[in-house]
Amino acid sequence: MIHKRLRPFNTKQTYPEQKLDNDLSQGVVARGTMVFLRGQVAQDLDNRESTGAGDAGAQTAKTMENIDMLLREAGSEMAHVCRIVVYLTDIRYREAVYQEMGKWLKGVHPCSTGIVVQALARPEWVVEIEVTAVIPD
Repeated sequence: MIHKRLRPFNTKQTYPEQKLDNDLSQGVVARGTMVFLRGQVAQDLDNRESTGAGDAGAQTAKTMENIDMLLREAGSEMAHVCRIVVYLTDIRYREAVYQEMGKWLKGVHPCSTGIVVQALARPEWVVEIEVTAVIPD
């Protein structure tokens, strides 16, 4: 297989209340050089428990922790993030989210897009962050 799948899962386990059956993964390493991470949220990747309910900053801290962990599993790190997309359910969360995110990306300077959406996959989630990174030579 050309691509490495990071933490594959089926949506039956992640969203049992939604009656879904999709095979997905937390990330994909493409041809050993690019890392594409699924939108990450404040959820423990091992037990699927959500954290930081009602606190956009705390949710962002857990989200960034997940991103850092997945990048390391892929053979990359935060310093190699090229693109980041931030989804917020309320523009008022922007300051708390970007302050926390900035701690993890100091000196990295990725290109970034911020989008306000009506809702995320679970009602308790207020921020979701998607990342594209490279694996250094």
